[in-house]
Amino acid sequence: MTRKLTKLEFQIMEALWANGECAIRDVLESLPGKRRPAYTTIQTTVYRMEAKGFVHRVKKVGNVHVFSASISRDSAERRLIDELLSIFGGRSKAVMAHLIESGKLSLEEVQEAERTLRRHARRKGEQ
Repeated sequence: MTRKLTKLEFQIMEALWANGECAIRDVLESLPGKRRPAYTTIQTTVYRMEAKGFVHRVKKVGNVHVFSASISRDSAERRLIDELLSIFGGRSKAVMAHLIESGKLSLEEVQEAERTLRRHARRKGEQ
């Protein structure tokens, strides 16, 4: 699946990932109170997300449909990061530098990234 999540779709996915199965009203109530979209906006967006394969209907209770995420948070985040890096021609140095300079990347996170890089390099060397 190569379709991208919009900002609102990502917020809806966050509600589903956090709460599991949700009715549209549950999704709406989990969104920030300021500038919260209308119920019908969320409903239309969820139905479009269903058509795109991001969510699926789990059950129907009365006339209320309950939805669940069809993709994992990890998969969506990876796709978003890949898209960001593609803007920079696949080069991550500028992104990493910004994260460090802005304080959004801690020393502990850098050390974890180093450990992951070493594990990845070892696996590549074993193949």
